[in-house]
Amino acid sequence: MTTKTITRADLSEAVYQKVGLSRTESSALVEMVLDEIADCLEQGEVVKLSSFGSFVVRGKGQRVGRNPKSGQEVPIPPRKVLVFKPSNILKARINGEEVPAED
Repeated sequence: MTTKTITRADLSEAVYQKVGLSRTESSALVEMVLDEIADCLEQGEVVKLSSFGSFVVRGKGQRVGRNPKSGQEVPIPPRKVLVFKPSNILKARINGEEVPAED
């Protein structure tokens, strides 16, 4: 399996090729979509993209961790984490299975 990283430039180029906007407009469109997603997540909203998945911000409480070198207990402060849950359709596509019909 090859690993290729898809960048903003790659997304912009794909929009340019498939939609027919100029490269500048394609780049601006990709930036606007990503900024909107980031803004919504920053405000604590759930971002659900049909047939793709959901992005959710969850809170993790304070916990006790250990320094691996010294074994000393260290408090880990509470924080927010971003979680992605893929849709069943995306899971099926990744696994090469037949894509289930959408409801």
